[in-house]
Amino acid sequence: MAQKQSILGRISQLTRANINSLLDKAEDPQKMLDQLVRDYTSSIAEAEDAVAQTIGNLRLAESDHAEDVAAAKEWGGKALAASQRADTLRTSGQAGEADRFDQLAKLALTKQISFENEAKQAAPMIASQGETVEKLKVGLVQMRVKLDELKVKRDQLVARAKTAEAQAKVADAVKSIDVLDPTSELSRFEEKVRRDEALVAGKAELASSSLDSQFAELEIDSDQLEVEARLAELKALQTGTQQAVEGEGSVR
Repeated sequence: MAQKQSILGRISQLTRANINSLLDKAEDPQKMLDQLVRDYTSSIAEAEDAVAQTIGNLRLAESDHAEDVAAAKEWGGKALAASQRADTLRTSGQAGEADRFDQLAKLALTKQISFENEAKQAAPMIASQGETVEKLKVGLVQMRVKLDELKVKRDQLVARAKTAEAQAKVADAVKSIDVLDPTSELSRFEEKVRRDEALVAGKAELASSSLDSQFAELEIDSDQLEVEARLAELKALQTGTQQAVEGEGSVR
């Protein structure tokens, strides 16, 4: 009985455990939950074996009780039959035989009383064991529910820890890449690109200025050529006029 009380006490203690309170006090909640899951799993296995043994003992006691009740009824029947036989023999004048059957009836009644007493004594113990077994069954169900709750808590905690770790990494990465920081690598690279773009623009502007000057020179050369051409044309006209005048004079 003490063993059953101990089992029931352990089950009650485990099922009353406040998981949230335990987590608040733990330095490493995940490790504590893993250990609790292992402890609960082990305790449930031990409790199941103990409860199974208790149930087996109860069923044996119930079987013995049923046999005692059946035996008491059987010996009661034998006592009645022996008493009736004695009455019949005494009526027929066989007193000696009648006394013998009365003695048999008394023996049967003694047996009946013995089995009735055993059944009567066993009944309260069987009732008590039955109540204990029911409590143990309920406790086991509660332990299994608590174990499931522990596993859910553990999985949630692991998921939250991984999420927090990922968020911390992202935050560190974002912090290390500050585009507004003029000393950052990105800002220096951007400044280099701007200088390269300015250099290209400067070269393009210089090339454009050189080209314009070349076209301006071409325009100057073209005007000079025009002047020279017209001068030559004037000279040709003058030469032609002079020759014509000289020809007329010679004809006269």
